[in-house]
Amino acid sequence: MTSSSPRVARDHKRIAVDLDVIVNGVLNHVDGRITDLSEGGARIDGASLPARSRCEIHYGGQTIYAVVMWSEFDRMGVRFPYELSHGPLHAALEYARGAVPTAPAQIFRAMRPVGFGRRGLS
Repeated sequence: MTSSSPRVARDHKRIAVDLDVIVNGVLNHVDGRITDLSEGGARIDGASLPARSRCEIHYGGQTIYAVVMWSEFDRMGVRFPYELSHGPLHAALEYARGAVPTAPAQIFRAMRPVGFGRRGLS
């Protein structure tokens, strides 16, 4: 019988982005694309390094250190030992947060006439 630990809620909300990056491992560097980003980590498509390895992510002249948490054939998830708080990658995250669609506004609900249909027929 196996037991699995309960999942812990993430500290930061993940935001969908589309950012081209270069990932430096110990022996090589590969091009990748960040598709999911938060202050604490990222999902990188097109690049794959072994789990628990360390790497550098280069974006916009900035170098971000990361640890690979999981890895598949063509993508991986990384955790940043130091949370993003400044620099081009953080700016891209903040820009993407501002571009996230929100729920439709409900300002016209109070202005609707009471009745049947759009014209308020009774």
